[in-house]
Amino acid sequence: MAVVLSRPEAVLGEGGRHLADNVRRLRVERGLTMDALALRCGVSRAMISKIERGAAVPTATVLGKLGAGLEVGLSQLLGSQQARAPVLMPPSAQSSYRDPETGFVRRSLSPLFPDRRVDFAVNMMPPGKSALFPPHHRGVEEYLFVSLGELVVVVDGERFLVGQGSSLYYPGHVVHEFRNETEQPVEFYIVVDGTGAR
Repeated sequence: MAVVLSRPEAVLGEGGRHLADNVRRLRVERGLTMDALALRCGVSRAMISKIERGAAVPTATVLGKLGAGLEVGLSQLLGSQQARAPVLMPPSAQSSYRDPETGFVRRSLSPLFPDRRVDFAVNMMPPGKSALFPPHHRGVEEYLFVSLGELVVVVDGERFLVGQGSSLYYPGHVVHEFRNETEQPVEFYIVVDGTGAR
């Protein structure tokens, strides 16, 4: 599912400038047609075409499916690669994404280097909302820390209640869902380590 908007950049923020180009570039680098990518990730060819043209904003679930199909993290879909050197990233340089259906917000905090597969992001889940992510490749690990509120994380059917100040580790190669079952926003940080992916 995705939402077609006249101004996708309003939802994708800084990441809106990169998503279309990154999906197209990664697909071509892997030698995939749109049809082949559609089969690989379970997203329709029509939706992939709209995303590559910048005519649609994918939901968090669709974004996760594209990342899994292209074997990259969300930051690689939304951001731009940097040269390996000290990098200062003010808020204006941090790629952001807002799910058009739930209001879930993800902001990338780490620079992207072509030879590294680590994502560091801060997320905000509105009250009563959730986001479901498909499995990453085996070997991907996620480290989550709740900085504000209380988050329910469901990992391969197992439910964890992660309170403010608590952290959770889980393998990323299984379905995982983030749920805010409270009446207040939840802020949480995630480090996705894909260096062991195979």
